[in-house]
Amino acid sequence: MKRRDVGSIRERSKGRWEIRVELGQGPNGERKRKIVQFRGNKTEANKKLRELLTVQDKGLSLTTSKMTLGQFLAKWLDDYAEIRTSPRTVMGYREKVRNYLAPYLGHVALDKLTPQHVQQLHSEMLDRGLSARTVLLAHRILSESLKHAVKWELLMRNVCDAVDPPKPQNREMAAFDEIGVERFLEAAASHRYGPVFFLALYTGMRRSEVLGLRWTAVDLTAKTISVTETLQRILGKGMMTLEPKTDKSRRLVSLPPSAAALLTGLKVKQQEERLSLNLPWEESDYVFCLADGRPYSPDKVSLAFADLIKEAGLPHIRLHDLRHTHATMMLKNGVNPKIVSERLGHSSVVITLDIYSHVLPGLQEEAAMKFEESLRRIAEQPSIEAD
Repeated sequence: MKRRDVGSIRERSKGRWEIRVELGQGPNGERKRKIVQFRGNKTEANKKLRELLTVQDKGLSLTTSKMTLGQFLAKWLDDYAEIRTSPRTVMGYREKVRNYLAPYLGHVALDKLTPQHVQQLHSEMLDRGLSARTVLLAHRILSESLKHAVKWELLMRNVCDAVDPPKPQNREMAAFDEIGVERFLEAAASHRYGPVFFLALYTGMRRSEVLGLRWTAVDLTAKTISVTETLQRILGKGMMTLEPKTDKSRRLVSLPPSAAALLTGLKVKQQEERLSLNLPWEESDYVFCLADGRPYSPDKVSLAFADLIKEAGLPHIRLHDLRHTHATMMLKNGVNPKIVSERLGHSSVVITLDIYSHVLPGLQEEAAMKFEESLRRIAEQPSIEAD
């Protein structure tokens, strides 16, 4: 149903439509409207009208002469991104807008934005010493927002399409070797967050997955963990439990016996401390938590990990790199890449093979040598001659 009081469509010729959206009255009482020419059928024209009316209802003016990019980005974040994307994604969007897009380009009128402005944004960010990866992320967020500005008829084109963002260099994969793993386990054995670090290494789970783990998701008898939640700190909302990043991230992870024993001991210790301390307890059921049941802070855990490996004189790696260490060790020990992919929760084994391509050449050489040994054993077998 068309809202004729504020918008209408009229067919000008076959397949050509004129869409009108009423914008109210100007300062002198004159009637204002937005007229859009559209190609398609009647159903598609009505859909375009509804999109334009939705934009108008949400307060995004269809006239951009006085709207700055900063104002548009604020509206886009509140009225679109906040509703259509995950809290974690919105937090990343807001951070990049607040730190880079708004300070550099927020003052520019939306309809005056040019490819030169975007190129200047890249140059100034790089001149400040920011990484190519950070510039690329800012570019993608700006491009995503302007894509909707075009869709809503606020702009004729997305100026980001005319500018190539810098290409970040692939960061070399960091992981402990076998000696490093041994030294790390010794250093972490008595650490406050040692069980967190051990489980990350033993399972390849992400930090958010380990810290969001609840006892109801742990089957100590079957020695399995069901990954169904993640723990995230969301700007302005504090700690939140969210769903995993993809469907494949929801998975069942088998525990090695040592990890199952560690969790069994931790559960007993947690129950004993809860009774002995007699403190108010938050019934959160988190496996890793403070004395009152509240979850650990992800940032504090990562900082503690960095301090631990520095004090132990170990090579600098991130907490996330325990996940890479887990995967690398499995691949080097001949575990099928598909199984590795399933344990890590990758959406496809192709992703696993791409990330750990540095491990594969060595595995290829090892496979070739094993094949050679098989041929040699066959050749050395005594032949059986017929009587």
